Amino acid sequence: MKRARIIYNRTAGREAVERQLPRILERLEAYGLETSCHSTRYPGDGTEAARQAVERGFEVVVAAGGDGTIHEVVNGLAPGERRPRLGILPCGTSNDLARALRLPKDLLDACDVIGQGVVCPMDVGRVQNRYFVNVAGAGSLTEVTYKAPSRLKSAIGQLAYYAKGLEKLGTLFRPFRVRLEASDRTIEEEILLLIVANSRSIGGFHKLAPSADVSDGRLDVLVIRRGGLPDLIQLVGLVLKGEHVKDDRVLYFQTQHLDVYSEEPMQLNLDGEWGGDLSGRVEVLAGHLEVFCPEARR
Repeated sequence: MKRARIIYNRTAGREAVERQLPRILERLEAYGLETSCHSTRYPGDGTEAARQAVERGFEVVVAAGGDGTIHEVVNGLAPGERRPRLGILPCGTSNDLARALRLPKDLLDACDVIGQGVVCPMDVGRVQNRYFVNVAGAGSLTEVTYKAPSRLKSAIGQLAYYAKGLEKLGTLFRPFRVRLEASDRTIEEEILLLIVANSRSIGGFHKLAPSADVSDGRLDVLVIRRGGLPDLIQLVGLVLKGEHVKDDRVLYFQTQHLDVYSEEPMQLNLDGEWGGDLSGRVEVLAGHLEVFCPEARR
């Protein structure tokens, strides 16, 4: 019998995992998974719990929560030479990675995906010694995601980001000068936003990086050039239609690595969480993790 470890955020999805935990354990054990669980207690606890699961020889680690919980768990799994398979029970605010993997929203249906045992290779992004599976971003606009309080996100979901954005409206349009070096191009100019994506759904926008795929061995780079509020409003409309990548105010390309240089520190957002300052190389580790996915995803 294989051993599985669930690492869950009890506040995610209005405590959805904790309310259904007995049924989740029963469902996974019906598939022959000897399952135990760990509730995260503080920032970074999910990473430590995942690291301990690796050391204790668990074959499966399940991240139950939102993209932030998945981010912590991946940062505990990715450094190891022997990496357990990753399962996901999505119940966060955006669930961007779960959407990219086409996972069901119902937690018990998501348990069935794990139990059925179909896995897909998943790329992992790396910035210095930090890992991400969905997005690395820099610019004042990206601060909205990790500065929205978790209690507010639990209470009003996606609206928490909009509320925080309105609060920071006066500082969202401060440009910064960067030099970006990819394998086939160099870019040096003032920009509002830099996004390095591993999946196409980011921050609830389903087509922000329309060509991205979590298993293609490439990162999708999206750059929004310097502009003001009218430009941003127009671009949001184009994003909703998936037509923004054709706009002259946007640069969009794919690469296996990107070297980033800036005249001033840029705050780094990794999967919606604060990641320090962005500098140096962003790279992809192709197929670094195996993740349970629906049969149709393969």
